[in-house]
Amino acid sequence: MPNAYLTLDPHFTVGGVNRRLFGSFVEHLGRCVYDGLYEPEHPTADAEGFREDVLELVRELGVSTIRYPGGNFVSGFRWEDAIGPKDERPARLDLAWHSIETNHVGIDEFASWAEKAGSELMYAVNLGTRGVQEALDVLEYTNIRSGTKLSDARIANGRVEPYGVAMWCLGNEMDGPWQLGHRSADDYGKLASQTAKAMRQLDPSLELVACGSSSAQMPTFGAWEHTVLEHTYEDVDFISCHAYYEEIDGDTGSFLASSVNMDHFIESVVATADAVGASLKSKKKINISFDEWNVWYVSRYHNVDKITDIESWPIAPRLLEDSYSVVDAVVVGNLLISLLKHADRVTSASLAQLVNVIAPIMTEPGGATWRQTTFFPFALTSRLAVGSALEVKLESDSYDTKVYGEVSTVDAVATHDAENGKTAIFLVNRSQDAPTTVTIDVSHLGDVSITETHTLADDDIYARNTLDDQERVGLKPNETAAIVDGKLTIELPAVSWTAIALAR
Repeated sequence: MPNAYLTLDPHFTVGGVNRRLFGSFVEHLGRCVYDGLYEPEHPTADAEGFREDVLELVRELGVSTIRYPGGNFVSGFRWEDAIGPKDERPARLDLAWHSIETNHVGIDEFASWAEKAGSELMYAVNLGTRGVQEALDVLEYTNIRSGTKLSDARIANGRVEPYGVAMWCLGNEMDGPWQLGHRSADDYGKLASQTAKAMRQLDPSLELVACGSSSAQMPTFGAWEHTVLEHTYEDVDFISCHAYYEEIDGDTGSFLASSVNMDHFIESVVATADAVGASLKSKKKINISFDEWNVWYVSRYHNVDKITDIESWPIAPRLLEDSYSVVDAVVVGNLLISLLKHADRVTSASLAQLVNVIAPIMTEPGGATWRQTTFFPFALTSRLAVGSALEVKLESDSYDTKVYGEVSTVDAVATHDAENGKTAIFLVNRSQDAPTTVTIDVSHLGDVSITETHTLADDDIYARNTLDDQERVGLKPNETAAIVDGKLTIELPAVSWTAIALAR
C-alpha cells in the first residue's frame, strides 16, 4: 500500500484564509439565472421570484462572494436595461451565448438575492462595448446614498439604502478574441487604468480587479499580465486568473493532477506581478482574484452545433450543463487545496458557476434541485477552512503522468485557527488502483482529537448524481482515522478526497 507523511506546525503559516476564497460566479448564461436562481412560477418561489430551494443549497454551499453578471455576457450588457419596471425592460440579443436576454433580473434583483444568500456581490463592468462613463454610472447607481439622478433612480426602483459594492472587475477576459471589444494588452491596460482612476475619484476605497489571461494556454499569457500591470499597477488591487480542467482522451492520471497546473499558473502570475512591482519600485503587492475556476468539459461544448439563425435564439437554453462524477469532484477538491496553498496571494476566488451551468447545484424547471458531486468538497472546505493556511511538509509516493511528468500520489493542505484551536486537513489520493495510508504528525498542535471526518469516494469513479438518482454519491465518515501519541493515521481510498477536523 502506498504511504504518505505529513507534518503540521501552526507556527509556519502561508497566510490568512480570506473568506472570499469561497466565492462563486453567476453569469447570464444558459439556465444559471433563469430557471436556476429565478423561476417565479416554481412552487418554492418567493415574492421576488427566486427559488427558495436553490437559496437553501447556496447557503449550505457556503458561498462568500458572487461575481456577477459575467463572464462573456458582460461585454455586451447594458446595465440600465435591467432596472425599473420589468414590463418596460427591453429584450436584447446576447451575442456571447446566442440567446435572448429578457433583462427581468438585473442588479437590483440580484443584489437582493445575494443578500438573502448571505453573499457579497462582486460586480463586473462592461469594458468591451462600453467604458469609463458606464462604469461610473453603475457605481453611482449602486453606491451613492441619494441626491443624484442615478442614486435617486435606485431609490425610485425600491432600494433606499446603497448596495455598497466593494469589489469590481474591470471587464472580462479582454485577451480573448471571442470577447466583444477584444483589444491588445496595451489598449486594455490603458482603458482599465482610466476606468480605475475614475472610479476611485468617486470612491477611493474600492477594490479593483484587472483582467489577466483567460487561461495559461493563451499565446499572450505572461506578456499580457506584464503589460496590463505596467499600466494599472498603482490603480488596482488584483489581477485575475481563469482556469478550467477536463479529462481528455481517458487520461485520468493527468486529470487527477490538474492542481499541478493551477499551482504553476498562480506562481507564474505572482512572479510576473512582483517583477512589474519591482521595476516600478513599488512597495505594493498585487494579489490574485482567481475568479473563474472549475472542471469544465469544454471540448463537449465545442462539439455541439451552435445556434446560428438569429431568428431562433432562445431564452435561457440548456447550455454547459455538465454532469459531474466522483473523479471530477476529487479534482475540484484538489483545486481548492491549491487555492489554500497560495492563500497569501490568492485572496479571492470564484467557482464558475453556481447553478446549472458547470455548477455544483442543478435544478429542473418546476421541479427538483440537487447537489452535484462537486458540491461536497466545496461546501466542506468553505465550512472547515478557517484561520490560516499552514505550510505543510508532505512526503508521498509518486506516479508518472503524460502531461505533468512525475507527481505526488497524495496532495494535502491544512488550516489552523489559533483563536479556537481548530484545525482542518484536506487530502486527495490520486492513485487509481490502491488506497494510501497517510501518517500526520499533529504533535505540534497540542492535545487534539478528531471531531469529524468525511471522504468522497466510490467504487465507480464515474458515478454521479442525476435528476433520477439525486443521492447516488455523497460523503461518508472515514472510520480509519485515529490519533496515537501525536500521530494521526488515516487510509484514503483510491481516487478520493478527504477532510478531517481536529479540536483541542
